[in-house]
Amino acid sequence: MKRWQLMMGVTAAIAMGSMAALHAEDDDAKAKHSVKEIMAKCMKSGLCKKVADGKASAEETANLVAMLSELPKNEAPKGDADSWKKKTAAVAAAAKAVAEGKDGAAAALAKAANCAACHKEHKPK
Repeated sequence: MKRWQLMMGVTAAIAMGSMAALHAEDDDAKAKHSVKEIMAKCMKSGLCKKVADGKASAEETANLVAMLSELPKNEAPKGDADSWKKKTAAVAAAAKAVAEGKDGAAAALAKAANCAACHKEHKPK
């Protein structure tokens, strides 16, 4: 009887762990910040330019990476979803590369953060 109870307890623990892992994946897939919020904090504030210019602190750079990493998790406000994913993933990857100190990352961030390229296709009027 104790063996059966132990097996049931282990099975329940595994099932609960699996459910928690699935829930965590769902949370990771959902954006924590809206496109509007990300644009305000990263672009309009000048933070992205500051990071690309090498004038930002490590904390500011980390904040930029965290915010821009949320951008691809949002749905395209307008336009082609694949284009949105490609452009937002590029700017997020470029910010991460700057934080990691990779060569040429600052120039890649400046190029990926080209407002007109994204706004033309994806910004609602």
